[in-house]
Amino acid sequence: MDHRPSVELLESIHFFPGVYKIKAIGRAEGNFESRVLEAVYSHLAAQSDLDYSVRSTPGGRHVAVTLDISVQSAEQVRAIYAAIRELEGLTLLF
Repeated sequence: MDHRPSVELLESIHFFPGVYKIKAIGRAEGNFESRVLEAVYSHLAAQSDLDYSVRSTPGGRHVAVTLDISVQSAEQVRAIYAAIRELEGLTLLF
């Protein structure tokens, strides 16, 4: 089942090109943060197209990576969602 937002939905609520926000939460082990960034960078023209922040849960078991991504199209957003969804340790993606 495809859990990504549809192209039609994305285009109806966002202007492209523009900045799109995604949050990925996963287990802190296994360099989750780095793997999220690599997945996103693989779909960008330049690393400067990504601004991000990271927060750990109080116990340190999970991290939340908030991504502000300069994207060109709804299809690019869907590709980024698909790449992140494949990551081991992902708990929540929105």
